[in-house]
Amino acid sequence: MSKSHYIIPVFVPDLGCPHRCVFCNQKKITGLEQIPNGSEVRRKIESYLETMPKDDGVVKEVAFYGGSFTAVDKALQRELLKPAYDFMVKGDINFIRVSTRPDTISEDILLLLAGYGVSTVELGVQSMEDEVLWKSGRGHTSRDVLRAVALIKSWGLRLGLQMMVGLPGATEAGDLYTGFELTALAPDFVRIYPCLVLKGTRLEELYLNGNYAPLELSEAVSRCKKLLVMFEREGINVIRIGLQPSEQINLTGDVIAGPFHPSFRELVESAVSKDMLEYMLEVADITRARELVLEVPEKDISVVRGHLAANVKYFTQKLGLESLITKTNSSLARGSIKIISIDGQKVCSQMGRIDLVEGYRLVTS
Repeated sequence: MSKSHYIIPVFVPDLGCPHRCVFCNQKKITGLEQIPNGSEVRRKIESYLETMPKDDGVVKEVAFYGGSFTAVDKALQRELLKPAYDFMVKGDINFIRVSTRPDTISEDILLLLAGYGVSTVELGVQSMEDEVLWKSGRGHTSRDVLRAVALIKSWGLRLGLQMMVGLPGATEAGDLYTGFELTALAPDFVRIYPCLVLKGTRLEELYLNGNYAPLELSEAVSRCKKLLVMFEREGINVIRIGLQPSEQINLTGDVIAGPFHPSFRELVESAVSKDMLEYMLEVADITRARELVLEVPEKDISVVRGHLAANVKYFTQKLGLESLITKTNSSLARGSIKIISIDGQKVCSQMGRIDLVEGYRLVTS
């Protein structure tokens, strides 16, 4: 099945950022050393368009990543936006988005963005705890986030918010507090990243000096699974969980420490599925069984069974299972599990992962 939404990414590392966050090394994340110019943006869009379907139903979006787009001189913003805008006017692309900082949003900036057809603004919030923001060198406060969000919404633009778990000074309760605060802002989508120690960052120095301890992988998964359920419960789309694997991140050892995993989202979603099934079995008072038959959405098969079949192994050991069978059911919503039978006895027990949010709140209270 072909994709229906294509992204043309334009990376602008370190572009105009007035601060150096302790965790940030954009060149390591993007593999780029120089800021692109307008001509390079145009050529990149043309190159991507040549590989994309021509169907009218396909959505094509140019996305300016880097996290500080609106911090640079307005002339450079215009130079970079103009090629994308020209392609949009011709109907070759549908949308333009930019990623930036909360403290670089103003009425003048939004007027400029709107004039070049930008429809989505992503804000790198990272945390809503001011102490964590200060320890992370963010250079803005939670109040800046509230002000920027209000401005963006007043212009009718789509809003994306990014947060990070495991920053210096952050606790699980604090990270979940940030999640609650972001849900109250009602963004159109969010991204969740675990904090990683990258080579060449201030965080590397803190880590090597014993002044920062990154989350273990299991801790990061535990926090992110609760955030995923929290956002989905409010109808907020979580479009990414975890740093996108790249050749630089995977192969050259640029991650010094921290919970990096190439399938981090799958780990998170699998952890939610494990919690769901465990809860359903507890409610049914099932402590031992030989055979368990489930129905799940087709796209959730690997998630329910777990990364490298981890969930299958867990329940096989816990229940003494001889087989755990997962069948597909196209009528089930994503994130749902239905128990069909236990040891041949029919069962009708169904649950969606958003139903776990209350339990997760109790765990962290």
